[in-house]
Amino acid sequence: MPPPMPDYASVRAAWRPSEAWLYDRNGVLIDSSRVDFARRRLGWTPLDKVAPPVAEALVAAEDHRFYTHGGVDWLATLAALRERLEGKPSRGASTLSMQVAGFLAPDLARPGARGWLDKIRQMRAGLAIDGAWSKPQILEAYLNLAGYRGEAQGIAAAALALFGKTPDALSRDDALLLVALLPDPQANAPTVARRACTMAHGKDCAPFESAAYSMFGPARSLQLDPGLAPHLAQRLLTKPGLRVTTTLDIDIQRTAIAALKRQLEGLGGSRARDGAVVVLDNASGDVLAYVGGIGGNSTAPAVDGASAYRQAGSTLKPFLYAQAIEKGYLTAASILDDSPVQLDTASGLYVPQNYDKGFKGPVSVRSALAGSLNVPAVRTLLLVGVDAFRDRLWDTGYKGLVEDGDYYGYSLALGSAEVTLLEQADAYRSLANGGRWAPWRLTATDPREDARPVTTPQSAWIVANMMADPNARAVTFGLDSSLRLPFWAAVKTGTSKAMRDNWCVGFSDRYTVAVWVGNVEGDAMRAVSGTSGAAPVWRDVMLALHADRPGRAPAMPSGIEMRTIAYTGNIEQPRREYFLKGTGMTLIANAPPESRRPRITNPVSGSVYAIDPDIPMDRQRLAVAVAGDAMTHRLVLDKQDLGDASTAPLILPGPGRHRLALLDLSGKVVDQVVFTMR
Repeated sequence: MPPPMPDYASVRAAWRPSEAWLYDRNGVLIDSSRVDFARRRLGWTPLDKVAPPVAEALVAAEDHRFYTHGGVDWLATLAALRERLEGKPSRGASTLSMQVAGFLAPDLARPGARGWLDKIRQMRAGLAIDGAWSKPQILEAYLNLAGYRGEAQGIAAAALALFGKTPDALSRDDALLLVALLPDPQANAPTVARRACTMAHGKDCAPFESAAYSMFGPARSLQLDPGLAPHLAQRLLTKPGLRVTTTLDIDIQRTAIAALKRQLEGLGGSRARDGAVVVLDNASGDVLAYVGGIGGNSTAPAVDGASAYRQAGSTLKPFLYAQAIEKGYLTAASILDDSPVQLDTASGLYVPQNYDKGFKGPVSVRSALAGSLNVPAVRTLLLVGVDAFRDRLWDTGYKGLVEDGDYYGYSLALGSAEVTLLEQADAYRSLANGGRWAPWRLTATDPREDARPVTTPQSAWIVANMMADPNARAVTFGLDSSLRLPFWAAVKTGTSKAMRDNWCVGFSDRYTVAVWVGNVEGDAMRAVSGTSGAAPVWRDVMLALHADRPGRAPAMPSGIEMRTIAYTGNIEQPRREYFLKGTGMTLIANAPPESRRPRITNPVSGSVYAIDPDIPMDRQRLAVAVAGDAMTHRLVLDKQDLGDASTAPLILPGPGRHRLALLDLSGKVVDQVVFTMR
């Protein structure tokens, strides 16, 4: 007896394709991924989705009395038996029902199963199938379970691999060639063409051989899905047959891909090869677009740029200034000194530079943030504290910052930490939502978590107002850069060390858009800046998102007061400025030099200097620099009086440890540094 045969519904339910599928928020297919590489099987194809000539050719070639027998073709069986008794070559008498039984119970059709007992088992299985299934169900199962050529199993995979078509688009000639392949899937092109010609009754046979050779050529490249999110598909599609509904919007996804592709093609592969875009809905946290890359000139197209960790550059500055304003250390109108500074660290001197290698002198916090100045940001970090800032970034979703503040040091203000584009987008989204942070949602099954306060609504609003101010960033970026939109939007650019990464992250009242441009292999870009790399993509996506309604400035929360301010000495032009309630000012003055405590700015305490034997000794003197009003102060190196501190003497101490002190008129030490010569 053969093994029990399952019913049609069980067979169809047990079908497991080798693919998995990704859908957008509205159920539209956006991508798929092959997960099982043992064989190629697509989704189960209903009979009404297969071109009629396929079923007609199959029945004619394999079982022409299919619709009249009950699972066993007794006439064919008797004819085969007579031919065997007469010693003639015997034709097969297996019906489609018997072959389906063999697909379901491979033991029935194992190699060598040719004895009369084996044939009886096959016949009984065929009778069982035909007695429980309808004829269309048997045909449908055969077309889906049959192996065609190579790894292709099922009519859908065969049509794709051999003809580059879907099953419902197969022609009569395609059907004949496909059925001619079934007796021997590994047959050569002439053999298959000869069988197809026989089934066509010898009419119009000339095209079959060339069509057979074409069928066996390189695999067709018909794409059954749009292929819009390959990196996300690789990330989410982990099991065969899986169908994942994401939060993506297919139209926004296409918009982001087109904007990134256009920009990277414009830059050219010699300047920047890779990029990524993420779009979030501010209210829900849903990821509306996830573009990990577009291929093109990329030398590593499989790398997901949206979730890869890269140096953040200046994109962390808004959170630093928000923390300083929140703590009351600074206001948007406070003056910061954009001048050279040297900081002693465990690994040596840290000397931050601005992007343009120049210094602006005294600038307001608004101008420092909007213009992305580096030295004022480092001075702000000295106020806030490295550990406190690192903790704030962690709370804002930057989960790659796993070390303590000492590990990152003062360079954390300039984005030395590594972050992902998704983290960037969600962190900026928290500023758009009044300082409340919640994780993003990528699939329809992701939970909606309550937002928790990280930054106060007042400081978040003030920082967003500064990032949206085109006049404040005019000195650095000009008045007509890619950052300026015809509606309200807050935005920040960033460039990492050695021009390896270029960021542009910003938000409107409805959306947050984050863009990264660079090279995933880590080599530097060439001639790409903040406004020429990622910013044009950000602008294009923002304009498309707001085609129906411009972005609107957020309402000012309570606890903020507006003042008209002016600066002494024309440091900056008069303007309206916003303050935390109780901290407002109308006139801001820079502290005069005479009011500042004199201090030694060079050499920096802890410095180590090495004498080069190949350079003349008189060319290796060390310049002493003193800040503040030092007209009445004197410098003392070890016990040697160097004279008036305002003369900026050049010194050449011998090898060893030295102490340089600044003394007032009474001989009291006002400042001192210790350095080493080698």
